[in-house]
Amino acid sequence: MFGELARDSLQSNSEVFLTLARERLARQQLDASQALKERETAIESLVQPIREALAKTEVQIQAIERDRIDSFATLKTQMEALTIGQNSLSRETRNLVTALRRPNVRGQWGEITLRRLVELSGMTSHVDFTEQLHLSTDSGAVRPDMVVHMPEQRDIVVDVKTPLDAYLAAVEAQDDEERGTQLRRHAQIVGARVRELSSKQYWSQFERSPDFVVLFLPGDQFLWAALQENPGLVDDSMRQNVLLATPTSLIALLKVVSHGWKQTILAENAAEIRSLGEDLYKRLAVFGEHLGKLGKSLGNSVDSFNKAVGSLEQQVLPAARRFEGLGLRVNRDIEPLEPVATLTRIPRSAGVEPHPSDEADSETT
Repeated sequence: MFGELARDSLQSNSEVFLTLARERLARQQLDASQALKERETAIESLVQPIREALAKTEVQIQAIERDRIDSFATLKTQMEALTIGQNSLSRETRNLVTALRRPNVRGQWGEITLRRLVELSGMTSHVDFTEQLHLSTDSGAVRPDMVVHMPEQRDIVVDVKTPLDAYLAAVEAQDDEERGTQLRRHAQIVGARVRELSSKQYWSQFERSPDFVVLFLPGDQFLWAALQENPGLVDDSMRQNVLLATPTSLIALLKVVSHGWKQTILAENAAEIRSLGEDLYKRLAVFGEHLGKLGKSLGNSVDSFNKAVGSLEQQVLPAARRFEGLGLRVNRDIEPLEPVATLTRIPRSAGVEPHPSDEADSETT
């Protein structure tokens, strides 16, 4: 009996405990759920600006990525174009180097460069300079590349040399030793060209040429490379009556010649103006003499006219007017004649003595 009561009591207490526990757990779950919602709301309010910032950052990153792709595509296109251009330039450079190794092409290039420089200095072909002038002499025919004409019928002989074999070999050299060897050979070739040109003695073939001839190198780098190996090259060439010139120095020489031509033309014009002035002065003097004679004739005519008017007024008209008083019917009156009081002024420079009436007239005026 006691056991059943204890069991019933335990069961009843267990049910009450479980009910209370369930209620308490439910309240705790409800509180926990509310607290969780509050925390979620708080976290959401904290995370929302970060989410928006990340979204904006994502948009910017995507835009940057698109720009990067476009820029990369453009850069790639430009690099490809640059590569094509570089390859084309290299190919053309090789073709140019190959062409310049041919003596006739080198000669034509040097002659064209010389002609452009002369034209740039303001000179005119066949007037201020002559190309490939053929001249027969006692020692044979000579034909310099160019003869530059100076004032007073003076001439400067210019010969073009383009020593490129050794220079191009030095440019293409793979090491310093080979480059130095080729540059020394280049200096020797330039020196040989100087001796060769000096032996032609162009200054003795042209009567009005100065005692030197110009050796033109169509590039400053050719002379500079030779001078690096042979610093006394310019002095040696001057002793042989050969003046080494490059585009930089030759254009200065040609400008001086062009300026001399301008000064000569001005002097010739001044002399012609002086001659014309003297001739005009002589003509004016003759014209003044004729004008003075004409003025003198006009003065004599005026004197004769005035004397005739005086004679008419004093000797003829008084007797004629008496007819009217004697009853003669007169249809019209005799108008009085006025003497001429103004004469043309005679220039003093005409060499003719002025008429006395001219002096009187000039005093009245």
